[in-house]
Amino acid sequence: MEAASRAVLVLNATYEPLNIVPVQRAIVLLLKEKAEIVEAAKTKLRAEHLAIAWPLVIRLVAFVPVPRRLPLPLSRRTVMARDLFTCQYCGGQPGKHELTIDHVIPRSRGGATIWENVVTACAPCNRRKGDRLPEEAKMTLLSKPTRPRFIAIVLLGEVNAHAVWQKYLTT
Repeated sequence: MEAASRAVLVLNATYEPLNIVPVQRAIVLLLKEKAEIVEAAKTKLRAEHLAIAWPLVIRLVAFVPVPRRLPLPLSRRTVMARDLFTCQYCGGQPGKHELTIDHVIPRSRGGATIWENVVTACAPCNRRKGDRLPEEAKMTLLSKPTRPRFIAIVLLGEVNAHAVWQKYLTT
């Protein structure tokens, strides 16, 4: 299997994303009955007396409390990870080196560099919007920028590893 498929999304007992772990760690959690498979690939992992589905998403059996007030740094990397490396104006995914950070309310108009005012944009959309508000440029945002809820996912930046993860990451 490819390298991305070796990563497993770990959900809390409440189905809230907690972490991304290597498949080996996920198997240990499953064998110790500390987790259960939520999504699996068709491929099986085989041992002499055991065959188990290749886990893509697992859920912990017991709830793990997560501190809510952890500071998340606002950086190019974390903004792009929050926006799934997608231009928030046209929906394009040209690659992270072709993406820029755009201030929804331009800094020249008093817009601050905060989670609620920065989005990922491709270079053509950023140039097209320029020093205007999205409405003035006749451009609409795909989603309203907000502070990320799932810190571990943003910091790890592997949100695009599996399509099946998306339904657990978008709420």
